[in-house]
Amino acid sequence: MEGVLLAFGLTLMAGLATGIGSILAFFTSTTNTKFLSLALGFSAGVMIYVSMVEIFFKAQESLVDALGQEGGQWLTAGAFFSGMVVIALIDKLIPKEGNPHEVKKVEEMSKSEAEVKDPALMKMGMFTALAIAIHNFPEGIATFTSALQDPSLGIAIAIAIAIHNVPEGIAVSVPIYYATGSKKRAFKLSFLSGLSEPVGAIAAYLVLMPFLNDLMFGILFAGVAGIMVFISLDELLPASRKYGEAHLSIYGVVAGMVVMAVSLLLFI
Repeated sequence: MEGVLLAFGLTLMAGLATGIGSILAFFTSTTNTKFLSLALGFSAGVMIYVSMVEIFFKAQESLVDALGQEGGQWLTAGAFFSGMVVIALIDKLIPKEGNPHEVKKVEEMSKSEAEVKDPALMKMGMFTALAIAIHNFPEGIATFTSALQDPSLGIAIAIAIAIHNVPEGIAVSVPIYYATGSKKRAFKLSFLSGLSEPVGAIAAYLVLMPFLNDLMFGILFAGVAGIMVFISLDELLPASRKYGEAHLSIYGVVAGMVVMAVSLLLFI
């Protein structure tokens, strides 16, 4: 039970980072693009390294134990790419205008009162908040199951996801503020959209825990690796390059990989 509570706590922390992004949007006048570029690159580096070096092979080990060498390796690869397909379909169903991974900056909050409070934007604002929630749900499952299997691994993944949730908080706050003219309402909806990550953790606990044998764990973990690699390549790296210089993005990726590698070596 202690392991479950820790896993849930880490997932909650990662999800609530959207609220931090919302606060930054309201209390800073400019976006620190260099910092965000490094941070998003760092998050991508952590996710890619831990997925390809640790999570994928843990999944393969479990599936080989359950199905044998050939069957286990084939199913690992299949589950990995299935995770990519699932998150790609979710992204595809969300129009560009409401996609939470379209880069937004704090400067966009500095509109005049006449430009704000446009009722026609309310629908878009609500849709953006919903889009954040949809994206965060599988990330919640990923964080929870990783932390349940290996707490040190779960901490690293939770931190990486929390970092990339900060600009998502900005992304949802900007259109909501446009729609309502209310910072309080924009923060509330941004905060609530992040709660879909702990909801994903609860769903994983209630639905998957009773069936969590070697076979189920291997499939789930391989899928999680695919989800995180796709998020890194499709969302974090492009956003990182848009926020700042291309080199800063890559430096962040390398730094994230180095930190993750050292962390894994220290816990061997």
